[in-house]
Amino acid sequence: MNLLERLKTKGAKRILALDGGGIRGALTLGYLEKIEQVLRERHGNPNLKLCEYFDLIGGTSTGSIIAAGLAIGMSASEVKKMYLELGDEVFSKNSFLRRWIQSSFDAESLRAKLKEVFGEITLGSDKIKTGLCIVAKRADTDSTWYLLNHPEGKYYKHNEGMLLRRAIRASTAAPTYFDPEEIDVGFGQIGVFVDGGMSMANNPALALFLIATLKGYNFNWATGEDNLLVVSIGTGVWNDRNGVDAITGYNKLNWANRVPSMIMNDASWHNQLILQSISKTKTPWAIDGEIGDLSGDLLTPTPLLTYLRYNAWLDTNGLQKLGLGEMVENLDSLREMSNGENAGDLAKIGEAAAERQDFDEHFPDVFKI
Repeated sequence: MNLLERLKTKGAKRILALDGGGIRGALTLGYLEKIEQVLRERHGNPNLKLCEYFDLIGGTSTGSIIAAGLAIGMSASEVKKMYLELGDEVFSKNSFLRRWIQSSFDAESLRAKLKEVFGEITLGSDKIKTGLCIVAKRADTDSTWYLLNHPEGKYYKHNEGMLLRRAIRASTAAPTYFDPEEIDVGFGQIGVFVDGGMSMANNPALALFLIATLKGYNFNWATGEDNLLVVSIGTGVWNDRNGVDAITGYNKLNWANRVPSMIMNDASWHNQLILQSISKTKTPWAIDGEIGDLSGDLLTPTPLLTYLRYNAWLDTNGLQKLGLGEMVENLDSLREMSNGENAGDLAKIGEAAAERQDFDEHFPDVFKI
């Protein structure tokens, strides 16, 4: 079955959504390894790859690297090895002068590693084994782009020749961390792209649900709790509480550093709220103290999907519950998106958090291959 046939075949469909978060993407890999293990056992296939199970895999920023690796047929452990190597090579600080004048990290290291892994694979290549969505932000038009490999997508003919590594590089071009990526997008235009996290889709789960179901994207998958599964994985979460004096004393640079994360955090919880309010979920998250986890709410007559959201708390209580209390003293560092030295510890956090989830009970039998 070729990709188009797979995407158009009727029946239950499965979507995997991977958040952005810089080097904290290492945390995601602990969940993916465990999910792959559970699915292999469930299907009696020790070699099952996540690209065989999920019909659409999408990611933003660091999530796009992992999503693309899975989509070309890498196992979760292979992606993990690649990712940890990438973090060590790419997230090394440039000179003090460069950090003040240019971006904090040299994009050439990232380009070289992406070329090593993805070579000359294009968005239209048959080496991509499943549906793939890479979220990027086109800065020169201030528009969010969903780079898709659906052969009947409206812009597929313009994007099918785009190198996969260039699309990933566009999605990961976080302002101040990496320089923007310029790409020929057809129509006689050069697009200037920055990190897809600079949009409402740093958590891409809601975007992928809409891509799968809205007519314009041409997937046209049926909604319903037995028809559509969305599995969403984050890169760590915590509640900020800052002193009044600290906030009122902010200068322009303080606000410039703070505002992007404030907007990204709100967008992620907003997506979470919407998806929980229209779905059936066995992993409810409390949105806030007022509406709770929405267990008594459903905005549609019946659930539009089965939804699973996994993430790990990067706070003192969260780490202690995982038996990782020795990491508490490094919490501030672990929350950073750009400290490559933390990749190993973040992966351990993801592994420990995944061990406490009952994935076999969470994944309904109706979504078996």
